[in-house]
Amino acid sequence: MFRRVLHRTSIAALAAAALIAGCGKDNKAEDSAKLADSMAMAAPATPAPAPAPALSDPNIVALLDGANATDSSAGAIAASKGTHTEVKSFAKDMMRDHHALRKAGQDLAKKLNVTPELPAGDNSMAMAQSWRDSLNAMPKGAEWDKAYMAHEVTYHEQVLATAQAGLAAAQNQELKDLIAKAAPNIQAHLDHAKSIHAKLVTP
Repeated sequence: MFRRVLHRTSIAALAAAALIAGCGKDNKAEDSAKLADSMAMAAPATPAPAPAPALSDPNIVALLDGANATDSSAGAIAASKGTHTEVKSFAKDMMRDHHALRKAGQDLAKKLNVTPELPAGDNSMAMAQSWRDSLNAMPKGAEWDKAYMAHEVTYHEQVLATAQAGLAAAQNQELKDLIAKAAPNIQAHLDHAKSIHAKLVTP
C-alpha cells in the first residue's frame, strides 16, 4: 500500500490548545503560550507510526491471487443464493472474470518463477473465509442481496487500491503490465456493483 507518515497531535497539545481558548480576556497571551509550552514539554511525544513495508513482487502476486479467488468463490455462492436477477447475473460475472484474472496471474507467476507470499501479518484469507461463512449462514432474500452487493462495492474499492499500490511497487515490468491491464476490469466491476446496490437500497 502507499506509505504515508501521519502526524498526530498529542493529547497534551490538544489540552493546551483548549486551555488557551478558554482563558479570559484578562490573561496575557504570553502566559498562555508559556502554559502550552510547559504542557507540551511535560508530555511524552507521540511517535509517528512506522511506514508500511514495501510490497515485493511475491507479495503483490499473492494479494491479487487471493483477491481473485475470494471474489470468484463469493460469486459462486451468490449465483445460487441471490434472489435479484441483476445480483445473480453480477455474481456469475464475478466467477468468470475473477477466475480469468486469477489464471492470468498464476500463469505469469509460473513464467517468472515467482512464489506467491503474503505480507507479514496479512489476514486477508481469514477475513475472506469469515465473509463466505456469513454468506452461507445468512438467510436468502432481499437483505442478503443488499449485503452481498454492499460488500462487493467495498471489496472492489479495496482490490482496486491494492492493484494501484501493486502497480507502483512492482519491480517486474510484465507484472506491472498485467496489473495495468486488469485495473480497468476491476473499476468496471466496482461501477457495476455500485449501480446494482443503489437500485436495491432505493425505495
